[in-house]
Amino acid sequence: MFPDWNASRSHEARPTTGAFLMTLRVVVAACCTVLLITGQTVRAADYPGGRPKIGLVLGGGGARGAAHVGVLKVLEELRIPVDCIAGTSMGSIVGGLYASGMSPEQIEKELLNMDWGDVFEDSPAREDRSFRRKRDDDTYVFKARVGYNEGQIEVPLAYVMGQKFDLELNRLTLPMMHINDFDRFPIPYRAVATDIETGKEVVLQSGSLARAIRASMAVPAAFNPVEIDGRLLIDGGIANNVPVSVARDMGAEVFIVVDVGTGLATRDKIKNALAVTGQLAAFLFTLNTEKQLAALGPQDVLIRPPLGDIGGGSFSRVGEAIPIGEQAAREAAEALSRYRLSPEEYARYVAGRSQPAAGTPVIQFVRIDNQSRVSDRVIAERITAKIGEPFDEARLKHDIGQIYGLDIFESVRYKLIEENGQTGLLISARENAWGPGYVQTGLAFSNNLRGNSVFNLGAMYTLTEINELNGEWRTGVQVGEEPGIYTEIHQPLDPLSRYFIAGRVGWERRNIYLYDDSDQLAKFQASGLRLETGVGREFGTWGEIRLGYRRETGTVEVITGPPIDDFDFDKGEVFLRLSDDKLDSLYFPTKGHFGRFELLASRDELGAGDDYEQLLFSYTHAVSWDRNTLIGSLLFDTTLDDDAPLVGLFQTGGFLRLSGLQLNELSGQHVGLGRLVYLRRINDIQVFRAYLGGSLELGNAWQDRDDIAFNDTIFAGSAFLGVDTPIGPLYIGYGRSDTGEGSIYVFLGPLFSFQ
Repeated sequence: MFPDWNASRSHEARPTTGAFLMTLRVVVAACCTVLLITGQTVRAADYPGGRPKIGLVLGGGGARGAAHVGVLKVLEELRIPVDCIAGTSMGSIVGGLYASGMSPEQIEKELLNMDWGDVFEDSPAREDRSFRRKRDDDTYVFKARVGYNEGQIEVPLAYVMGQKFDLELNRLTLPMMHINDFDRFPIPYRAVATDIETGKEVVLQSGSLARAIRASMAVPAAFNPVEIDGRLLIDGGIANNVPVSVARDMGAEVFIVVDVGTGLATRDKIKNALAVTGQLAAFLFTLNTEKQLAALGPQDVLIRPPLGDIGGGSFSRVGEAIPIGEQAAREAAEALSRYRLSPEEYARYVAGRSQPAAGTPVIQFVRIDNQSRVSDRVIAERITAKIGEPFDEARLKHDIGQIYGLDIFESVRYKLIEENGQTGLLISARENAWGPGYVQTGLAFSNNLRGNSVFNLGAMYTLTEINELNGEWRTGVQVGEEPGIYTEIHQPLDPLSRYFIAGRVGWERRNIYLYDDSDQLAKFQASGLRLETGVGREFGTWGEIRLGYRRETGTVEVITGPPIDDFDFDKGEVFLRLSDDKLDSLYFPTKGHFGRFELLASRDELGAGDDYEQLLFSYTHAVSWDRNTLIGSLLFDTTLDDDAPLVGLFQTGGFLRLSGLQLNELSGQHVGLGRLVYLRRINDIQVFRAYLGGSLELGNAWQDRDDIAFNDTIFAGSAFLGVDTPIGPLYIGYGRSDTGEGSIYVFLGPLFSFQ
């Protein structure tokens, strides 16, 4: 009991208030120093649970959020317990993975090994695309396509649908897939998203962890919104970028907050309209962040890693952000140490966290949630998971890739579900919201700066899902140097599209040239109606065999050259073609091969004006190391009986087809070409990959079989710059042949490809 200082005693004996306060300050400071040294400045008696409940708050910031991993490393090193986690955007990814039981080192490995450029690219790997979709590369239309349905133009809600990222998140969160309550995670967890309809914060605390993370980081217009419980959700940073309030609602008493936002730009950085737009967006994130941080008290710890010029989209620099976050946490070690546990206490804390069930589940049923016009069997028969076998994530990812490669689905996802004590696989496929009719436009241009140029504009309308087996109707039109119009039907005959029938009818005009030592002797234009039908068999996604019939009737007009009258022509032929396409790109391949073998027979009884047979063969193979690629090609087209008419001649010449020569300068009944091309990738821009290249080429065209000889070949080579742009491949190069001819080439569009 304190003494009664007001009791009667001599004035000299009473201590002053100032002296008492000074003594008290010294005692308190000494105690705090001792407790800080021992790592225990928090009295257990002050908190009902024996220590404060610590909430970890991880803010959004795109790639800058990789710094959160460095902070987690230091928290574990200092033995700081984390009792709940609230995260937004990239903070929801790191926080969700940590809450699910992954260590900081495991998260770091995943972030560093992830091909961010690929997961943020919707297009399926070319090896997963159906053979029908691979043939779209033969056209020159732009990759982007808009929907046109019932007279209305429709576009996607975002640039990236997030299909590949969804699969990566499913893989990373697989141990938690059967747990719907985020409070049952090893560490209770919340993800923050924004309702795009109201702009209000949505706190996700149950359901699919992968979907919650995706919703939290769905940057508007960049990533497709995520629908959860009837609400359309986007990036949580718009409503609450540093969700301190969410952690408080989870019962946190002390907050460790990591803010990785970029903040507002200074006036000297705002120099153009793009910067102004960026600043307006930053207002949303920065203002709500400041409001959250204003609620922090002296007992809380705020960490702001100095990430400098690492931007929100700099995912190639996540390896730089992690150590910066680690260093920032070390600088806050004194403040953090107030909450550290002894080794024994920390061991008990870690042991008390629930852990995800170990082992691989056995699939006991498969269910299809099909939100499209095609039959369930189109999806189900591409899933190779067997009932009674362990779940194989890699195999399922491959299967889903091939379903997505049909190019009719906005998303194809999976989930492991529990029903009546059994583990099942749920496949959810949702068709494109802007389908099933699509419009694409494009252009093709070439010029060798010697008067030889081609310019064509085209448009194409494709209607998919015209029946349950995903039949397709397409119509195209082209204007320019070689105009034309066509319509075609492609109809699979079974759910796996193994067998098909196809038909095409149209009108086209094409140029035929005759040269003599680079001097153009004549230019003809062949115009006519063309009909083609066929039946075939596809082999997975890599090839097909097709038996078909072509019929064409038209007129050949002399544009320049000898004064001869125009003449009519008729073609009637059957063909058998075997195609094999495993290239990862038709224009800038780095691996795989392409092969085509075709046998053609023209007969009078089929409607032809001439009887002849032709054999066409080509093969290309690509291999790569580091940034380097070597591509070898062989081509040989021959007329077996030397009796082909003008409209049946083969042509070669031009860029990478005997460079230096003009486009299609050589023609004859026989053409041979060998080619070796070297490519060196010179940048890392995903949508504008650029290459420096060079080629060596050897070949010729011959009119008679007896003329074919190695010593009658032309040697040529080229050097070029190639760019894979969103509107098609661009080539700028110079070629020269040993005949003394040289040309500068500019190509836009697939007037050249490696098929």
